[in-house]
Amino acid sequence: MAPVAGTTGARSSGELARPLAPSEGVTERSEDHSTDTVLNARADARAQGGQVSDWMPYLPASSSPFCPDDVAADSLTWAETVAPGGYTHKVLARGTRFRLEDPTGEACAHTLVYNALEPTERLNVADTQKIPWQAYLGTGHPLLSGDGRVLATIVGDTSGRHDAFCGTSTAAWNALRYGTALPEGPAPAGRDLFVKAAAKHGLGPADVPPSVSFFQSVRVAEDGSFRWVGSSGAGTSVELVAELPLLVLIANVPHPRDPRPEYVVGPLRVHAWRTPETGPTTPEDERFDASPEVRRAYLNTLDYAEARGL
Repeated sequence: MAPVAGTTGARSSGELARPLAPSEGVTERSEDHSTDTVLNARADARAQGGQVSDWMPYLPASSSPFCPDDVAADSLTWAETVAPGGYTHKVLARGTRFRLEDPTGEACAHTLVYNALEPTERLNVADTQKIPWQAYLGTGHPLLSGDGRVLATIVGDTSGRHDAFCGTSTAAWNALRYGTALPEGPAPAGRDLFVKAAAKHGLGPADVPPSVSFFQSVRVAEDGSFRWVGSSGAGTSVELVAELPLLVLIANVPHPRDPRPEYVVGPLRVHAWRTPETGPTTPEDERFDASPEVRRAYLNTLDYAEARGL
């Protein structure tokens, strides 16, 4: 089955966060747009259904043209290419694996995760750094909530260039940096895109906490300042497992510490899948006992899930 473009809302389903040239990012475009009658308008609308964009969700997910080699297409539950300057959001079942890929070396996946059952429980960046006694994200690193539970765990990483210090960009920062920050303009801010994504799940601006980012990195220098490291290059990925039912929000925008004066960001590929072999972290996994504090966080998570029959 050919991939079909989604229709779930502006920019979360492939719309760009910057003006497009007439043919940019879209193929199979109809040249006849006659809408002078109701019937012609309906025919024109239906004719757009075959369009394919460079950035779009693939429906069904199994139709993704970029399905990872080690994943069965029929196990996919989410497949999407997120536009530069775009955002996406998805609710995932507990035990789902989801992989973010940077095909060009320019993506920056600012990411928030929430307990989908009770979204007042959400990513807490301070605890995500404190509980594992590690400020830099990598394989085995848990993403914790403020309730002492693990929302997701990084289970694979070929990039090693991530950030849990700086959060995402704001409208004030982008307006100063790029001269504009409108969500529909050429330089949208990450926080504004998070607010738009959160609103689709009944959440407001106060429900958007600091985020982590994947594929672009800083390091802390000896004097305590941030040293820009950037990307590790094209073709890298990071894979996570949902330890609870998750609401995932992603804003694909430049890192706020990126020193380049231009608004530079590349597309982001997202795939999620679930099989009998995938599942959340268990006591048999080595990462479960990475430290006494991490063990307690996983025990808290298991207690919550088992009490709810998850």
